[in-house]
Amino acid sequence: MVKLNKIYTKTGDKGTTGLVSGARVAKHNIRISAYGTVDETNAAIGLAVVALKSETAIPVDQQQTISEMLLRIQNDLFDLGADLATPEIPGSPEPEYPPLRIVPAQVTRLENEIDQLNEELEPLKSFILPGGTQTAAYLHLARTISRRAERLMVELAETEAEIVSQASLQYINRLSDHLFVIGRYVNDKGKTDILWTPGANR
Repeated sequence: MVKLNKIYTKTGDKGTTGLVSGARVAKHNIRISAYGTVDETNAAIGLAVVALKSETAIPVDQQQTISEMLLRIQNDLFDLGADLATPEIPGSPEPEYPPLRIVPAQVTRLENEIDQLNEELEPLKSFILPGGTQTAAYLHLARTISRRAERLMVELAETEAEIVSQASLQYINRLSDHLFVIGRYVNDKGKTDILWTPGANR
């Protein structure tokens, strides 16, 4: 169990931070940027969870379903952050406690939920503009941040001597799709989506 007794430690005052292994790296290190952006995604999802509670047009049972999905994702994102903060080092001795890693079952759950929600949505006739309900707007914000996290994770994975698991990359890729679908779902199952009209203002 994590126990945080002291919030500031002063250990990062010189621009470095510690990984789970104890190694210290620059705060602008791409690995730090990757899991920092995962954390940013989580915060944006938190805004959506709070906004959802005041969406009077969304039935309570649907609010409950979506809220539970988003809270599971928030917990997963802490798992993903822990995964990224614990670099896999080939040839190193087995740790006493196995590191926390994203597993394929978490990816599969996202896929199943995407399929479940998408079955109830109005078919897409155009790209949509972020907006509609406040909850949808926050979900689109979270979606775009998760895409940035994905770009950083891919860049990290392509960096020499760095490893990012396939399950982690799959999870962050599915997540943006999941947030997109939920964003449509809370817009009256796509009926109040704002459609893009190409060249409308030329």
